[in-house]
Formats: sequence, C-alpha cells, structure tokens
Amino acid sequence: MTSPSFQRFESFQSDFSYETRPVRVVFRPGAAVTATPGEAARLGLRRLLVVCGTRGEAVARAVADALGDTCAGVHAEARMHVPVEDADRAVAAVRAAGADGCVAVGGGSAIGLGKAIALRTGLPLIAVPSTYSGSEMTPVWGLTDHGAKRTGRDPVVQPRSVVYDPRLTLSLPVPLTVTSGVNALAHAVEALYAPDTSPLVSVMAEEGVRAMTEALPRLAADPKDLDARSRALYAAWLCGSCLGSTTMGLHHKVCHVLGGTFGLPHAETHTVVLPHALAYNAPAPPQALAVLRRALGADDAPRALWELAGRLGVPRSLAELGLRESDVAPAADRVAGEPYANPREVTAEGVRSLLRAAYEGGPPATA
Repeated sequence: MTSPSFQRFESFQSDFSYETRPVRVVFRPGAAVTATPGEAARLGLRRLLVVCGTRGEAVARAVADALGDTCAGVHAEARMHVPVEDADRAVAAVRAAGADGCVAVGGGSAIGLGKAIALRTGLPLIAVPSTYSGSEMTPVWGLTDHGAKRTGRDPVVQPRSVVYDPRLTLSLPVPLTVTSGVNALAHAVEALYAPDTSPLVSVMAEEGVRAMTEALPRLAADPKDLDARSRALYAAWLCGSCLGSTTMGLHHKVCHVLGGTFGLPHAETHTVVLPHALAYNAPAPPQALAVLRRALGADDAPRALWELAGRLGVPRSLAELGLRESDVAPAADRVAGEPYANPREVTAEGVRSLLRAAYEGGPPATA
C-alpha cells in the first residue's frame, strides 16, 4: 500500500484535542479464521457468542468453528438500524449462554448489534467486519425504537480487537461494495469539518478518501481484485477512525432519520445524501473542502462524489430508495428539530432543499 500523503497545512490548527482508544487491529487475508481465536485468548475470553445477520451467517459459522470450544453459540438475527427488540433478544441470548464476550461478524448491522450487547452488559467485543461501514473503529452505538433512531457514544462499545480480513469482502456484490465504500467516505467527509477535528483527523481523512475513491472503480471492474479489496478495507479503517474521533453533523443526522424513521437502507442512503449534504455545508468549511479537492483530484468535491456514484451504477436519488415525495417535508422538520453540531446553520427550509435535491437525484448545487 502507498504511504499516506500528509496534508500540506495552509494554516496549522494549533488548538485541538485528540483521544486514542485501546483497540488492537489485525489486518491480513484469512485473518477471520486464523486470528480471531488468538484475539479472544489474548483478551482472556472463554465463552464467546458470535453475532451476525442472515446474509453473513456462513462466514460467522466458520469463525465459530475456528473458536472451537470457546464458542457459546451463533446468534444470526442482526438487522439494519438495530431495532431495540433485536438488542433485547441478543442480550438475553448472551446471558442464556453464559458468554463472557462477543464476536460480531459482518457489516454495520452485525457490529451494531454487538455494540448494543456491549452497551447493555459491559462485555468486551471483537469485530470481524465484512463490509466498509467503519463502525468497528468507533465508540458510537445506535438503536431504533418506535421509528426513531437514537445514537450515543460510550467507550464500552468500542471493539477491543478488530480483525480485518479482505477475503471476507470478496463476496460483496458490486452495488453493496460501492455504497458501503461511499458510506465510509461520509465518515471522513464529516470529520473534516467537525468542531472537534484535528490535524491527525485531516491526515487520516485525506488518505482514506483517496484510497477508497481509487479502490472502488477497480472493484466495480473486477470484484475479485484482492489488492483493491485490501485497499478499500484499509480506507474504511481510516474513515471509521475519523468518525470515532469526532462529532457527527448534518449528513449523519439526515441518514439516521431516513433510516430509523422511514426505513431506507443504510449504505445506499449515505451514498445518495452525501453529495447534497456536502454541497449544503460547502460555504462554511474552506479548509475541509481544500482537503477533499486534493483527495478527489477535483475542484467541485460534491459533484465529484455524485459523479462517482453515477459512474459506478448505484442509486443517486432517494426516490429510487423508496422515499415518498410526501415524506420530504416531515423528514426535514425532524432533522431540523434536534440540535447537533454543524458548520453551517441548519434550518427546516435548508434541510427541505437538501432533501428535495437528494429525492430528485440531480447534481448537487453548492450554495
């Protein structure tokens, strides 16, 4: 892999805080089976419940087999947005099994369920991601209850070990590969203009965006390209680390409302919304835009992200994802009605304009 292209700081940010958290990363092809048992032993864990979704159950059972007698069972009930009732059942399964830890195998849904278990029980979590969601590198949890998605931050949900195995991503269909990768890009983009960003975050974000946007076209052309899969997973690691160190803003809030309240698919929603959320915020954070222009090799960063999705054949409108036109206004009101950090003032009218553009799917218009 190429070494990071360190940011040329036009004006160095000399007032910031940056927190590192205790997480160990193993990155190599085949690591899901060969490294996970060793990570469990290193943490002193002797009864592990493996959690996953139905799509990733075969891989999860291979990990469970590798754990041998330390596996207390497989719980294959992870779903998008982590409904609270699913978390309740998973916690009950952990307690019934007498587990002293959890291994989450799969995408953001599986890791999100593992985090819900950690939040409720305090048990250590090992993450074995099979997509590019980046959730494994954050202390952020999310639960959906009665159509509302709540998120929070707690160090107890941060996985203690992360096992990156590029081979696990070889079976990802191209559309999910692309949308999962753009989901990771969204983490880096928002981190660049977060109120608690730092020069370290800027370096990781720039390298993560560059590596991901170089890997995705290669994967669209050849989904079995293991080197490109490795680069995309490396990029997801960096982008997820950015999200884990900063505060989420408008983009993530919009996506949480669209997913938790209106049931839209997670990665695809991030892919559609990102260019329009970035265009909305573009007038406010000039240094963040300068970093993105370098990473993307484009003068118009929002349009470059929109064009990337178009070239790679994934949805570019919320209408394609199933949002009804009549949902735009109530979604905007819900987004604007809750306070959160953002570089540009958030108004109901502004969010309606953003969502209208994302609903129609045309090129983003920078204010």
